[in-house]
Amino acid sequence: MIDAKAAYRALTSRDVRFDGVFYVGVTSTGIYCRPVCPVKPPREENCLFFASAEAAEKAAFRPCLRCRPELAPGNAPVDSSHRVADLLLQRIEEGLIEDVASLEEIAAQFSLSSRQLRRIVQKELGVSPVELKQTRRLLLAKQLLTETTLPVTEVAYASGFASLRRFNDVFSARYRMPPSRLRKEASHTGNQLTTGETSTLLMSYRPPFDWSALLAFLRMRAIQGVESVDEQSYARTVRLGEHKGWIKVVQANNKHALKVAFSHSLTPVLPALLRRLRNLFDLDAHPDLIASHLQKDPLLQKSLASNPGLRVPGAFEGFEMVVRAILGQQITVKAATTLGGRFAAAFGEAFATPYPELTHLSPQAARVAVATLDDVASLGIVSVRSKTLLAVAEACVQGELQLEAAVHPEEAISQLIRQPGIGEWTAHYIAMRALRWPDAFPKEDVVVRKNLGGVTAKQAEVISQAWRPWRSYAVMHIWKNMTPDKK
Repeated sequence: MIDAKAAYRALTSRDVRFDGVFYVGVTSTGIYCRPVCPVKPPREENCLFFASAEAAEKAAFRPCLRCRPELAPGNAPVDSSHRVADLLLQRIEEGLIEDVASLEEIAAQFSLSSRQLRRIVQKELGVSPVELKQTRRLLLAKQLLTETTLPVTEVAYASGFASLRRFNDVFSARYRMPPSRLRKEASHTGNQLTTGETSTLLMSYRPPFDWSALLAFLRMRAIQGVESVDEQSYARTVRLGEHKGWIKVVQANNKHALKVAFSHSLTPVLPALLRRLRNLFDLDAHPDLIASHLQKDPLLQKSLASNPGLRVPGAFEGFEMVVRAILGQQITVKAATTLGGRFAAAFGEAFATPYPELTHLSPQAARVAVATLDDVASLGIVSVRSKTLLAVAEACVQGELQLEAAVHPEEAISQLIRQPGIGEWTAHYIAMRALRWPDAFPKEDVVVRKNLGGVTAKQAEVISQAWRPWRSYAVMHIWKNMTPDKK
């Protein structure tokens, strides 16, 4: 339940810490807003508070055109219920449950009954799974109509609607205006940006956000040919299903948001693309909540003060992250990055982009699984790790290894450890980044143990208990204070 008094105080103060945590429906106008909306706050007796945009729309409120609820940052999943709702949303956006005939089949993917799934989604978001899917589609469509000049037909299909007629009917019924009218109103703002081959969208976050530190981390680990990272931007090639293209991300001026330029070849898979980028840049984090907990430990206070908004860099693609983690075992970052570039050149598909640094698509598990041990070892990768790479690729192809955010991260970590050549350190590093587990802790890490005073792995585990459930963020602060090439 939302405390209406506390929510109204946050609303009147426009406290950015609550952006995306709740939404306010104004009964006198029929519109719902983010708590950071720039308009004059409504009277308290005219406010109804909702835990999600979906719940506000279910109550027949329309999204505000000023604060644009579709831009609100999400909430990083920690507990099991929240992770189920988040994972359901992710699978909707990845298009993995579009053809599933019944809710029972969807629930089975999460090892739940349909009743349990309904209850969890209702508890976390205040809507049913079907209502969740429809609202997510509508909010993406609204953003595309507002921020791009893509044709309305392309907007409809990119948002997940099966036909333009269905899109027009649902949009008009929910928002009381046709898509063309919203497009016409949005064109007066001058914020739309579409060129011949690209469009640009915004992705919001809660401040503070240490964009420079995140770029520095990714720059040291960038896969040559696949990624290009400088002091201001991140760019990469992208393959999502049959769709291939490229993206470039920079920090938006005077906004708590990142600006994503994407090739139009990726328009059909935009929901999946934006979700992966939110994961990669950890945009759903609550930095104030995390810092308030971690600063209770004197060991972390200095780093927290000097590096506010430090994020845990995620992964754009699970198999890519696992390859990177395996190549990084017991060698420096620079050496692992060199091997990663060779691996991409050998097993990734050549791909032309406007950027000379981006020349290949990231290697796919299916391609690596049919390689020989000599193919991999010839790149300078030691035999034991070559065997691990082949085994993991085969496990991914066979569906034995799932490398996405998991409902039960501990089980996913155990699944990783069962793979040959993957130990506790590698599994927890993968959990930090690919599984989006905020409480992962690679206790065997040499830098972590050294920075904690030369403790053993067991002692580090004991010390880390005070940081739960945000141990992944504590690790980032520990690494930040050490020589970069040591990790």
